[in-house]
Amino acid sequence: MDRKGFIALSPLLVFIGLYLVTSIIAGDFYKVPITVAFMISSIYAIAVSGGIPLRRRIDIFSRGAGTGNMMLMLWIFILAGAFANSAKTMGSIDATVNLTLDILPGGMLLAGLFLAACFISLSIGTSVGTIVALAPIAAGIAESTGASVPMLTAVVVGGAFFGDNLSFISDTTIAATSTQGCKLSDKFRVNAFITIPPAIVILALYAVLGHGIEAPGNIPEVQYAKVIPYIVVLVTALLGMNVMAVLTVGIMLTGAIGIADGAFDVFGWMQSMGNGIADMGELIIITMMAGGMLELIKEKGGIDCIINGITRHVNGKRGAELSIAALVSLVNVCTANNTVAIITVGGIAKRIGDRFGIDSRKSASILDTMSCCTQGLIPYGAQILMGAGLASINPVSIMPYLYYPAAIGIAAVLAILFRFPRRFS
Repeated sequence: MDRKGFIALSPLLVFIGLYLVTSIIAGDFYKVPITVAFMISSIYAIAVSGGIPLRRRIDIFSRGAGTGNMMLMLWIFILAGAFANSAKTMGSIDATVNLTLDILPGGMLLAGLFLAACFISLSIGTSVGTIVALAPIAAGIAESTGASVPMLTAVVVGGAFFGDNLSFISDTTIAATSTQGCKLSDKFRVNAFITIPPAIVILALYAVLGHGIEAPGNIPEVQYAKVIPYIVVLVTALLGMNVMAVLTVGIMLTGAIGIADGAFDVFGWMQSMGNGIADMGELIIITMMAGGMLELIKEKGGIDCIINGITRHVNGKRGAELSIAALVSLVNVCTANNTVAIITVGGIAKRIGDRFGIDSRKSASILDTMSCCTQGLIPYGAQILMGAGLASINPVSIMPYLYYPAAIGIAAVLAILFRFPRRFS
């Protein structure tokens, strides 16, 4: 890499170095706000982009932060936040948890917990929310049955990544499809071919390992009406409805059902939506700053430098797809956030995909699957830390039992090597 290329790429290196090094020194990957790391690296990017007036540099940064694809992603984040929090406030998460626990097969606790985590995460679109809901239940079951607390916690964490990877309202899905320019439903079909077979294998494994451990009793009565918004969102998205229309329908349903049930009044509904939108604020800010910073890097030739460096020995689609997988995994290790990793490298992945003729649906699937795999295997990720904290165990103790995140990573690599699924390869 020549001096010009190094300077062009240096803002990205500053961000990774600043966030990674300070987090290691602090001993906590959530001690340093990632927004501050992006702000400093964005300021640095503007400062080192010499040769053009300062106002022009700021204009370039703003152009990258406000592209059409970027703004579409932000609107989806806003709607997703409003839907997720209004559904949570009206009791949809509790109802979904109770429903899944109610239908757990007797004597198949591990498999049942895994299924519950898969269904809940697919419905609510967040691995952290799924873990918050199920990890305390898993810990309690383990203590009452004598089962391994780390194993049951890992079952929940692994199942939570099933929905994080596949859900239509997951921020990783939104980021992956937006950066690659494909429909959520199309990306879902590719992902289903890659990640559902490992889920079936892991489910069978849990059925064997957990044989004889009984499911919990005394499940609260299921309020079926409160599960309807999640089911409608899932079905309409699968049918190919525009994601913004899907989320709008979901928001309307949470309002109608919540008000009719007495969970909140009209003002309470609006308040819950407002809080949900506010909760997406950090992600929106990160997305815009990352877009602006990468636009400056692109303007100075840094993106071309990365692509040329990564693809120097790549001669076809297989190598290009492996390059995308390695890139998003590396950035995820450094940032400990799969959504940020996708947003950071999504534009680069799109350029690589266009250069080698990779189907945008396949590249979106690789980005999402490999980021979820990496996020599910690093002990300092939010999901593992959350699960370990709720179960009062060491995060490292969960690591040997994280079968599903490892399985989807293996499946993604095999899908690249053997050109599967054929239709999208």
